[in-house]
Amino acid sequence: MSSGAKKVAPKKPVAAAAGKSAPAKAPAAKVSSAKKPASGASKNKKPAASSASSFHAAHAHLFPKAAKNFGIGRAVRPKTDLSRFVRWPRYVRLQRQRAILKKRLKVPPAINQFTRALDKNQATNLFKLLAHYRPESTEEKSKRLKAAAASEVKGAEPKQSTKPLFVKYGLNHVTNLIEAKKAKLVVIAHDVDPIELVVWLPALCRKLNVPYCIVKSKARLGHVVHKKTASALALTEVRKEDAAKLEQLITSVNLQYRDNTSDRKVWGGGIMGQKTQAVLKHRANIALAGKK
Repeated sequence: MSSGAKKVAPKKPVAAAAGKSAPAKAPAAKVSSAKKPASGASKNKKPAASSASSFHAAHAHLFPKAAKNFGIGRAVRPKTDLSRFVRWPRYVRLQRQRAILKKRLKVPPAINQFTRALDKNQATNLFKLLAHYRPESTEEKSKRLKAAAASEVKGAEPKQSTKPLFVKYGLNHVTNLIEAKKAKLVVIAHDVDPIELVVWLPALCRKLNVPYCIVKSKARLGHVVHKKTASALALTEVRKEDAAKLEQLITSVNLQYRDNTSDRKVWGGGIMGQKTQAVLKHRANIALAGKK
C-alpha cells in the first residue's frame, strides 16, 4: 500500500457502544400470582338502564318524535270538558243560581214542604189512575160534536149524555172544589213559579180535611189535561173499578202529608258549599285541639 493512503479504523458494534454508555436495566418486576378476573364475569355486569331504554337510545332513528300542532287548521284537539267555559243562556244561569240560593239560605217550612214530593212508585200509581180520567182533547171534542150533528141531521133522537168523569184543573176551579168539599184528592205541583200561587193550598186542604199530595212536576200534570203546565189537579169522582185504588192512594198520602205534623215544622236550606264546609271543619278541629 502506498504511504499516502489513510488507514480506516474498524467500526465498533452499535450495541456494544450503547451498552457502555447506557446504564444497566432494572430487573423486571415480578408478575403477581393473583389470577385475573375471567372475561365472562365482566360481561355479566349490565348497566342500570333497562334494555328497552337502551334499545331506544341506540335506535333513535326508528322512533322519530312526531309532535302535534294544535294550531288553526292543524291537528284535531283532544276531547276535553269545556262546560265551565260555556256561556250558558240566561234562563239556565238563573235556574242554577236559584237552586244554589235555595240550598244556602234558610227556607221557611211553608215553602220547604214542596221539596217533599211523592217517590217514584207512588207517583207512578197516581198517574196511572189519572190517565183513566184525562179530559177529552180538542180533536176528540170536535169528532163528538160532528157525530152528534150528523145524527141530528138524519133525524135520529139525540143521545142523553151522562156527566163525564174527568180530572178537574185550573187553580180557581180546584180551590172552589176544595171549599165545597167535593174534591177527593188534590194533586199539587212542586215547581210552581211563583210559589206564592200554591203555597197556601196545603193549609186549605188540611183545614177542610181534604187529602192532598205534592208531585213532580207541573209539566207532568199539564200532560194529563192536554196543557203545557198545570199547577194543581183534583179528582172528584171515580168509577167503581178504581175506587179501591183511590182509597189506597188516599191512605198513603194522608200519612205522608195531612197527618204528618213533624215535617211541617222543618226548615230547609242552610247547606253550605264544599269549600265553606271544609273551612268550618278545619276550625272545629283547631278548637278541639286547643281544648286538649
